[in-house]
Amino acid sequence: MRQPTCRACGAQTGDLVLDLGEQPACDYFPEQDDPGPDPRYPLQMWLCSSCGLAQLLVDPTIPEEPRGKEPAALVAQAADAVARVAAAGLLPPRARVAEFGSPHGGSWLEQLACRGLVCTGGDEAVDVVLDCFGMMHAPDQAAGLRQRAARVAPGGVLLLQYHSLDTIVRLGQWNALRHGHYAYYSTAALVRMLETIGFRPRRAWRFELYGGTVLLAASREADGPLDADASVAALVEAEALGGAGEPGVVGGLQVSARRHAAGLHDWLVAERTAGRTVVGYGAASRAVSLLLQAGVDATLLPAVVDASPAKRGHRMPGTDIPIVAPSEIAWRRPSRILLFVPDLLAEVRRSFADVEASGGRWVNAETVRAWPPLEAASTSHLERA
Repeated sequence: MRQPTCRACGAQTGDLVLDLGEQPACDYFPEQDDPGPDPRYPLQMWLCSSCGLAQLLVDPTIPEEPRGKEPAALVAQAADAVARVAAAGLLPPRARVAEFGSPHGGSWLEQLACRGLVCTGGDEAVDVVLDCFGMMHAPDQAAGLRQRAARVAPGGVLLLQYHSLDTIVRLGQWNALRHGHYAYYSTAALVRMLETIGFRPRRAWRFELYGGTVLLAASREADGPLDADASVAALVEAEALGGAGEPGVVGGLQVSARRHAAGLHDWLVAERTAGRTVVGYGAASRAVSLLLQAGVDATLLPAVVDASPAKRGHRMPGTDIPIVAPSEIAWRRPSRILLFVPDLLAEVRRSFADVEASGGRWVNAETVRAWPPLEAASTSHLERA
């Protein structure tokens, strides 16, 4: 294998901190009648020892990115973020705004237009440049950041939202690693990247989405004194205490992967033995590596329900598990629904109230914990793994 080169700073020294072996591309969903085998590719996370950026080591896949249904939690978080940024005085009426979108949704444009901002196309410089979970999809991270910064007019602001590496490490979210996601940011690493293009952070906000996401506001150093508060420094310090930039700490994700996969497999076996039907909900990218690492097939999980019409009639990559419509919950009457995107919990409980009314339970696939809580015997497998 060629010498790794950092996608942000170009350095060639670093550490392999997570290796999930050969995995199918998690954004390509084969037809249900496609027998496979599905092509597999290395899936590894590398931590640059120079700038501290955690990143996808190699990615020979071709992104497909079938757009899913935008979760209500993502819409609510966008509204919260817009309100906070506006309260900080960074969204003046009639300001021009450009958005670098993400295939995962989360657009602010409609809400910004309601506040009097003017959404523009083309390549002209604007007052507000917004990127919500889009930067991670740029294979060349340095070029991707320069592209966004080039759109910021003098005196303007760059807003970057990202799933925090600190969150990923702290919560053991090893399956956040996927093909097509090229970078996983600690705040310190992103601050360094901004400094190389003459930008400095002004303010940071933290949200509970995905367990912990960060929105960072930055502007050019050349624009004069920055109206900065202590939020960025406090966030960098807190993440440093958690070890988000240390290979030994980030490498703990490898242990998390083994324990999580073994715990899920044991739980599904116990549910089948007890005669309870389990289906999944949410054909999300994070579910692909989890199911494969756990050795789960249709005998343990006969279906994954998903609200996206584009995914129906397909199966989960690397498995024989079909993706089915939400209407199948009613006739399958599962005892347990394994929720692969925990942020959907409030939304699905409202939409499928009959699940709990008939004695069923939603189970968080990240922790193998049920809501409402089950008896201890049903949720002990992850603890023993």
